[in-house]
Amino acid sequence: MNKLLPALLMSIGLAVSQSTRAEDLLGIYDLAVKSDPTLREAEQTLYATREVKPQARALLLPNFAVTADADYQNVKASGSNIQGSFSRNDTFDTSGAAAVLSQSVYNRADWVRLSQSDNTIAQAEAEYRDAEIELMVRTTEAYFQVLRSADAVRVQQALVAADERQLEQSRQRFEVGLVAITDVNDSLAAYDRSRANLITAENDLNNAWEALRRIVGPVSVPLARLGDRLPLAPPQPNDINIWAETALANNFGIVAAKQAAEAARKSIEIERSGYYPSLDMQAGYDINRSGAEFNTDTDSAFVGLNVNIPIYQGGAVASRTRQAGHNFRAAQDRLDQQRRAVINQVKDAFRGILSSISDVKARQAAIVSARSSLESTQAGLEVGTRTQVDVLNAQRQLFQAEFDYLSSRYNYIINGILLHQATSTLSRDVLAKGNEWLTAADMVPPPVN
Repeated sequence: MNKLLPALLMSIGLAVSQSTRAEDLLGIYDLAVKSDPTLREAEQTLYATREVKPQARALLLPNFAVTADADYQNVKASGSNIQGSFSRNDTFDTSGAAAVLSQSVYNRADWVRLSQSDNTIAQAEAEYRDAEIELMVRTTEAYFQVLRSADAVRVQQALVAADERQLEQSRQRFEVGLVAITDVNDSLAAYDRSRANLITAENDLNNAWEALRRIVGPVSVPLARLGDRLPLAPPQPNDINIWAETALANNFGIVAAKQAAEAARKSIEIERSGYYPSLDMQAGYDINRSGAEFNTDTDSAFVGLNVNIPIYQGGAVASRTRQAGHNFRAAQDRLDQQRRAVINQVKDAFRGILSSISDVKARQAAIVSARSSLESTQAGLEVGTRTQVDVLNAQRQLFQAEFDYLSSRYNYIINGILLHQATSTLSRDVLAKGNEWLTAADMVPPPVN
């Protein structure tokens, strides 16, 4: 924590035993990689999608099958012919077996499906990489949200302590006749309000912990806080257009959308292939045996070609081709949406970094001004030119300025993470740079339950 309010922050007793090991951002991220169900789902989806290619290739490879049958038959027959009447009662077994080898010689749709499978797998690969980066972002945001909420609790506790001291001073002054009872009531109201706000802040902190645990599991270790040293630097290169061009070229979301559009384009060719002939080859061997009184046992081998020339299929091929065309144009529109969303994220994050740098510096100056205002107001109260309400308001403004300063530092870090996400350059090494700004000597303890 910073040194702006050392006396108040030490008075609220938030220190955690130094023997407890705090987890930093990288440690929490490593837990998330192992535990996050969203990333595991994306991984299994990738594995499932990779099976598309072997299935498409199988349509072009030989297909060999063996079939067999065995039957028990009881035949009763009667009738007449030129030789007179006859009657037959025969019980016998029949059996047969066949081995057939099939090979597609030409099927345009199957060849296009094989090509399309590469685009489908490439899309899944990009989506998985995007999910990995998304996990880094979610983990970082959840981690710093815990720190932000913990700062809110710490500042609010300090404000409660300050309001309590003001209440005690007001009561002492009232007892000796220096102030009216209204000053005591004002101080009591401020104290009660700050206590209520503290309850809300503590609940928000618990919620922030639960949001983090949703990603990493039931972690119950303290988290390292952000230290006083936070180098504020603009993005490098400091050119928003270069970042935008990098995002358009590298963003995994855009890559996935491109592959999806290409796969949709090939679906048009697959459906259009319904107009093309197909050629298959078959070879096989049949064995048939019968135990009937009058029977013929056969052994036969065959080889041949099967040509299928579609003439008219009720307009189904034309309809499916049109449908695939609409799906392709929809995929192109989704690609355009993804490009615009990424550019928007790049520019928001880039400008957010620059804005955060100025904001952090302005918040530092605001704390100094708020402290000077509080000191002047307290002096005015002593000489009767300011009221107790003025003191309480100035005190509240000081603590609000303190929290705003701390919060603005987190905004600077998050904007940097979002910029790297947009360009798909976010990696563990990037997280490690931000991790260096944390200090394990100052911890956020986990909730009791």
